[in-house]
Amino acid sequence: MTTHTSVASNDTRVGPNDIIVGLDIGTTKIACFVGQKNEHGKVIILGSGRSESLGVKRGVVSNIQQTVDSIRRAVDEAEMNSGVTIARVNVGIAGQHIRSQQRNGMIARNNGETEITREDIEALIQQQKGYMNNPGEEIIHVMPQEYTVDGETGIKYPIGMNGVRVEAMFHVITGQISSIRNIYRCIKKAGLEVDELILEPLASSASVLSEDELEAGVALVDIGGGTTDIAIFQDNIIRHTAVIPLGGNIVTEDIHKGCAIMKRQAEKLKQQFGSAIATEMKDNEIICIPGLRGRDPREISRRNLAHIIEARMTEIIEFVHYEINNSGHADNLVGGVVLTGGGSMLKHAAQLFEYRTGISCRIGYPNEHLGELPEEAITSPSFATGVGLVLKGYEDQIDPHALTTHDQTTTQPEPDETEEPKAPREPIGRNFLRTLRDFFEADEEFQN
Repeated sequence: MTTHTSVASNDTRVGPNDIIVGLDIGTTKIACFVGQKNEHGKVIILGSGRSESLGVKRGVVSNIQQTVDSIRRAVDEAEMNSGVTIARVNVGIAGQHIRSQQRNGMIARNNGETEITREDIEALIQQQKGYMNNPGEEIIHVMPQEYTVDGETGIKYPIGMNGVRVEAMFHVITGQISSIRNIYRCIKKAGLEVDELILEPLASSASVLSEDELEAGVALVDIGGGTTDIAIFQDNIIRHTAVIPLGGNIVTEDIHKGCAIMKRQAEKLKQQFGSAIATEMKDNEIICIPGLRGRDPREISRRNLAHIIEARMTEIIEFVHYEINNSGHADNLVGGVVLTGGGSMLKHAAQLFEYRTGISCRIGYPNEHLGELPEEAITSPSFATGVGLVLKGYEDQIDPHALTTHDQTTTQPEPDETEEPKAPREPIGRNFLRTLRDFFEADEEFQN
C-alpha cells in the first residue's frame, strides 16, 4: 500500500497525508482536483483548476512544453482555490497505445499448513511483471481477478487461507514506454512528482459507479475529447478494458467541415444546440452564425446539425458495442452502461446508445462517493476522471488489494543533466504578494 504525501500545506488544519491530488491530462482540457477526507471518512473536493490542453492529441502528449504550461496553469488555479501547495499528483493515462490482456499465474508454497500471506500474493504479481511484454511496452497495472487455492476456485481474497498451490487470473494493462515517459517528463518539468499512474477508465469508474452496479455487472463508457475509454466490471472485478481512438473532437471536426464554419464555432454549436438524435429536432429551427469579416451570417438547420452529430456518435457507439460483445460479458451487464465524460453531455446521447445497442444506459456524474457536493461545475461528467483520480488514491489506502493493483516500478525518465535545477514552486498567492511589493518599491524609487 502506497503512502501518499501529496502536498505540503500552509493551512495547519490540513495534514500532508490527508490530501490527495488528481491530475487529468486530457485531449481538450487539463483538470486538477485537490481532495481531503472529512471526519466521516468521505472525500471532499477542496479546490480545482482547469486549463485548455494544447499539447495532447488522443490522450497522448504530442508537445512537451505546451503540455507543461497547461499543467502549470491548472495546478496554480487549484492551489489558489484550495489554499494548498501541490507537490505530488495522481495522473491519469489513456490513449490508443493502451493494451489489456488476461494472464494466469501460479506459485507452489513449501508448507500448506501455514497461512497464505501478502508476500505470496506479491510473488504472483512479480511473476506477472517478469513476463516478456511486446517491444516498447511496459506494465501499468496488474489487477488480480480471482484466485484458486488447491483447486478451489472463485476465491477473491486468499490471504489467511491454507494451501500449497495458489493460482490467479490477472488483468494486465500495458502502455508504450515512450508515452509513459513523456507524461513523467511533463510532470517533472512542471515542478511536480507522480504519486501513481492510473488508467483513466478505472479512475472514472471510481467516481461514477455505485457498489451495486459493480457487483451486478456494468460497462463504463467515458467519451472524452480524443478517445473513448471502456471498462467492464462484474462481481466487483475488472473484466475488460479498451480504448477507442475516437471522441468528441471528431464530432466537432465533422460539424466544422460539414457546416463550413470555424472550429470554435463548431464546438459551441455542438454544446449549445447539438443533439445525438436528428428526429428530435424540428425542421424549422434555424441557428444563425456570424460570418467572418465582410461576409454574410450563415444559417444552419438544427436537424441538419443533429444528422451530422448522430452519424459520428453512431460510429463511436458501434465501436463500443463491438468491444462489449468481444469481451464476452455482454449478457452479464445487469447494471447496463454508464456514459460519462464530456461526450456524454451531448443531448440525447444516452437515448441513442440504448436505441443502437438495446442496453439500458444512464449518464454518470462524479458525485457518487463524495462527502459534500462541490460546486455544480465540478460534478459535470467531463470531470469524472479528475475526481476519480482523487478517489482512487484514498481507495488504495484502505483496499487490502491495493498492493497488487498498481505497478509502482513504472519507468521514469532519465534525469536531464543539462537542465538547471528548479527552485521549489511557491503558492500562487505568495508570488502575487511579492510582485505587488516589488511594484510599489520600484514606484517609490521612481518618485524619489
